[in-house]
Amino acid sequence: MTFRDDLRAGKALQGADFPRTRQEVLDYALGRDADEKTLEALRSLPEGTYDSLDQVVDAVPQEPEGARPGGTER
Repeated sequence: MTFRDDLRAGKALQGADFPRTRQEVLDYALGRDADEKTLEALRSLPEGTYDSLDQVVDAVPQEPEGARPGGTER
């Protein structure tokens, strides 16, 4: 997840009450019409219960910059 993805996840989960399970996080984001890239990031969350948005963002596996097509190779 990149910084931009962090912002997308924050927007998709804005107003969400925590704690939430992984599935509840996904359902909430779907209900807010999150874009596919955001949903893809949230689908990679490990199973469990998340106590805050920060915990959700921290739990999404990080993608090295440049790993995706169109990224910046360093």
